[in-house]
Amino acid sequence: MPIVVHLDVMLTKRKMKSKELAEIIGITTANLSILKSGKAKAIRFSTLEAICEALDCQPADILEYIEDDKN
Repeated sequence: MPIVVHLDVMLTKRKMKSKELAEIIGITTANLSILKSGKAKAIRFSTLEAICEALDCQPADILEYIEDDKN
């Protein structure tokens, strides 16, 4: 998948545990784990906003587009 999720990197930079972030933004740790692993098919803007607010970051700090080399 060409969208890479760097949520684990931001959590490390902010010295925050996944469980703590999940509680702050109001989602389950299981759903946060799905986001962190990159297996999520979608993310709500409200969830992305809450993550960015909690981690004091921008969406580009969490999500990155990497072009597929399927040519």
